Amino acid sequence: MKILIDGMAEAFQLVVSGDPLVLDAAWRSIWVTSTAIALATVAGLPIGIFLARTRFFLHRVVVTTLRACMALPTVFVGVVCFAMFSRQGILGPMELLYTPWAIVIGEFVLALPIIISLTYGAVQSLDPRVGETIQTLGARAWLRILTYIREARIGISLAILTAFARCVTELGIAMMVGGNIKSQTRTLATATAMETGKGEFARGLAMGLILLAIAIVVMSVMTWVNRQRESR
Repeated sequence: MKILIDGMAEAFQLVVSGDPLVLDAAWRSIWVTSTAIALATVAGLPIGIFLARTRFFLHRVVVTTLRACMALPTVFVGVVCFAMFSRQGILGPMELLYTPWAIVIGEFVLALPIIISLTYGAVQSLDPRVGETIQTLGARAWLRILTYIREARIGISLAILTAFARCVTELGIAMMVGGNIKSQTRTLATATAMETGKGEFARGLAMGLILLAIAIVVMSVMTWVNRQRESR
């Protein structure tokens, strides 16, 4: 217990004093995850809306597969991305392996089925009259998408926040395709594991505390959004 108490005190001191290693990993985690979620949102919202408002052959299979992919192990995504980014992979010539953009792509793959599936559920639960009204007015495709997003904004917000929470704390992708390189690809999750393994318990705990703070903020926002949905 003493090591934990002493470690917490030192970790808090490192965070308050702005330890360069801690802040560098924190900033990289935030921008990498935010970029991945932004790209997944742009790609996932139209797909989720399309699946919710259209029926086609194997529709149920596609939806079920996407829902199953919400639980993809991060190490599996990391292995697939590593194979794609390695010299023998199809994206090898782009030399993305062990760069922040490799982590962005990996987290994009992790977040995409979450955003598609939850957007699908949010749009599908809308009043059928919303779709009927849009069709009656003859709105263009992009205007239809914006209308669905506006009407299902609370559910879509929860989808985005859920994907962010899943990605910002992941370890497998960042470690396998990022390589945990100092000042280049080191994130809070990989740095926490490495610093703790080196015996730098306080620094590892400091990074873990930042991850915990991010998770608490995201969950608090999700709770508030969910209350807004219930109140409606």
